[in-house]
Amino acid sequence: MNIRPRPSVAMHVDNNWHLSHWYEMPREDPQSPEVYTYTDAMSYAPGSEVSFHTSATAPRWTLQVYRDGNEPVLVHEARDLEGHFHTAPKQAYRKGCGWPVGHRWRLPGDIASGFYRVVSTCDRGNDSKFVQHHFFVVTPSNPKPEGRFLLILPTSTWLAYNDWGGANSYDGIDGENGAQFSPDLSIERPWTRGLVWLPPGAPRLCDIPKRRPLDAPRYTTKEWAFTNGFAQFFASAGWAQFDRHFVVWAERQGYAFDMITQTDLHYRPEILNRYKAAVIVGHDEYWTREMRNHVDAFVEAGGNLARFAGNFLWQVRLEDEGKRQVCYKARAQAEDPVRGTDKAHLLTTAWENPDINWPGATTMGVNGLQGVYASWGGLSPRGSRGFTVYRPNHWAFAGADTYYGDVIGDEAGIFAYEVDGLDYTFRKGLPYPTGEDGAPTSIEILALSPAVRVEEEHDYEGFRYYLGNGKTNSSTRTTPGPTPPEGPDPQRYGSGVIVSMAKGKGEVFCAGSCEWLTGLARGDFTTEQVTRNVLNRFLGKA
Repeated sequence: MNIRPRPSVAMHVDNNWHLSHWYEMPREDPQSPEVYTYTDAMSYAPGSEVSFHTSATAPRWTLQVYRDGNEPVLVHEARDLEGHFHTAPKQAYRKGCGWPVGHRWRLPGDIASGFYRVVSTCDRGNDSKFVQHHFFVVTPSNPKPEGRFLLILPTSTWLAYNDWGGANSYDGIDGENGAQFSPDLSIERPWTRGLVWLPPGAPRLCDIPKRRPLDAPRYTTKEWAFTNGFAQFFASAGWAQFDRHFVVWAERQGYAFDMITQTDLHYRPEILNRYKAAVIVGHDEYWTREMRNHVDAFVEAGGNLARFAGNFLWQVRLEDEGKRQVCYKARAQAEDPVRGTDKAHLLTTAWENPDINWPGATTMGVNGLQGVYASWGGLSPRGSRGFTVYRPNHWAFAGADTYYGDVIGDEAGIFAYEVDGLDYTFRKGLPYPTGEDGAPTSIEILALSPAVRVEEEHDYEGFRYYLGNGKTNSSTRTTPGPTPPEGPDPQRYGSGVIVSMAKGKGEVFCAGSCEWLTGLARGDFTTEQVTRNVLNRFLGKA
């Protein structure tokens, strides 16, 4: 039997909601040749030099760089590079790997903006190869990019889910007991397997068909990941599972666009200001205050923001010139060094936390904690998986043949995983924001569907929970202290919404679901038409 080689998988067992935590680390065994590579930054301007930092137990290795998209193109290749082994530090997830440069490449001055996938390979014997994927982004250089939109990649969320070396923002081997997530995450390490590349057929976290009555929930992504040596969080974030699907669709549709990372948005907002329209897709959970300020200024000045994404939730900080991301989440009030200082407004907790009190809806038209989970596990598992339309005559639905009460995108499963909502009320059959959650009451709610903030438990045989009822899961807790008497979360129920919002001289459209792009990938008529309507209007083509 031929068994496909896998990366080294380390196992950590604890007694919390995870029965086990596994993560990727090098074997560091000369008898098992492998190669790992990372770059010294997430993005580069044309003409810059890219430094590839590498550790290899193989004597020789190969590096290839592809501009990824609908038709990946090989743009650089270096064969027969000499391999040198360097150990991975114990806290590589926090401190970085510190490996020396194994290869350098000067980008051409005319190289196109886009996502560049880095593929490192070495022979393992028996006609097999070890393969590792990394990436970098080339930022745009055109000062007047007419007819193009700017795609902002949610790289802060990708980093939060990258547990290469032992920890991320959810789980890990950090802390005195070696069983905590890490509030500090370094970019100077590889990306865990599955965030950059996935094989065809890799499952999605919320896939169809729906679970039948009394069936125990299955988490096929966890099963598949463990069986095939991929990251346990591969389905939750990353280029491969989310943003790449949008890029492939947009290129096939003939749209022209450029690309930046959230780090670029944080440090180089002047790039954003060249464009009429900015687009965000997939899972964009983590943002800095500076990123929000820059997007707000862009829209206020007349820019247009299209967001086909979900889970706008946490404030983070970038430190060490963007090489380190900080987020303490529910531990912020007790541990974040800025608490109680003149920088307390930078506390790394939820935007809706009273200590921050900056509702996401003022930027995106939606609030993260008014939605959260849908269509998987014990989290509204048998919901419609689509949005119910309430304002079919809005310009976003032009040509989509929608009617009041239609459920759109359900067959493709576009309403799923994590969603963003609003506190709303109905008047004469139409939903309106109440404003009690800090959302502007001028927001138009076009469509919505129910979501939950905690996983509902049922006493049936064989049930295995992903999050539990909130007693051990702190992902949505916004205030410190013990569990309140009314339960683990006083607000259990919420929504996911599609909204339209005027803001200053600009406009915001948000379809608040991580899985909107599955409608594009699966050719759903209405999802595609709405997306085209938004892009065309915001580019001035409508």
